[in-house]
Amino acid sequence: MSGGGNKRKTTFIEKATKLFTTYDRMIIAQADFVGSNQLQKIRIALRGKGGVLMGKKTMIRKVVRDLLETKPELEALLPHLKSNTAIIFAKDNLTEIKSIVKGQRVGAPAKVGVFAPVDVIVPAGPTGLEPTQTSFLQDLKIATKINKGQIDIEKEVHLIKVGQKVGASEATLLQKLNIKPFTYGLEMKIVYDQGACYSPSITEEDLIAKFKTGVANIAAISLEIGYPTVASIPHSLLNAYKNLLAISLETEYSFPAADKFKAALSAAPVASAAPVAAASTAAAPAAAKKEEPEEASDEDMGMGLFD
Repeated sequence: MSGGGNKRKTTFIEKATKLFTTYDRMIIAQADFVGSNQLQKIRIALRGKGGVLMGKKTMIRKVVRDLLETKPELEALLPHLKSNTAIIFAKDNLTEIKSIVKGQRVGAPAKVGVFAPVDVIVPAGPTGLEPTQTSFLQDLKIATKINKGQIDIEKEVHLIKVGQKVGASEATLLQKLNIKPFTYGLEMKIVYDQGACYSPSITEEDLIAKFKTGVANIAAISLEIGYPTVASIPHSLLNAYKNLLAISLETEYSFPAADKFKAALSAAPVASAAPVAAASTAAAPAAAKKEEPEEASDEDMGMGLFD
């Protein structure tokens, strides 16, 4: 037995080491109430896109620690490696991986002692239960009536509130009614991406937007204080080019990158001179006409005062 156990342990460590060495993007998920059959279906759904590792946290933590010398960024994973944890390794698109994991949830009955993840509502209407079950429902303070040889619930019942522990009576009733109120699957807790850990609710689009904002802020600060950085150098080069271009357009000095602008602008004054002159000529009489009444008004005011 010990030989077989050591072999399995060695096989697991080799598999885990290969996964942690190959992939730089992972999702840490809680695997409570996820059975082996469901986990196998998740593995099949992820085939070609990633992999799933599930095992004892002590062994997974050992593998991570052994790799810290070559991949020190993995240390960020250690606080999140807890009991009953599954690690989903992703090649490229984390959004697609998240979608697959969410789609692999299955309905499950309410088990005694489990804390309800959602509210459980029993709908009004026929139950399919025989009249002999009336007293059981009455003990749960559920109003019923007999209709066509079966029990009907008169109005919907808020049987279990979210966060409440499921009792034996509630679990039995839901089982009798064939209601599976809960769904279970891998609960994604943390996304790991090349040493960074963040909430799975944050999308790649959110990260890109935050990164762009950060780059813009660094560039602005660098330009303001005159300290060049990778973010500010493109802006500095562009500003320098604009200054050189402006000098070139105002002087005889030129350079290849400015020649095309000079060529394009050389015909512009000729083409625009006539319209500008016409506009100026048309504007002059209009201005004179506007000024004439003002001058007449001033004279009238003067004459009125000195009469």
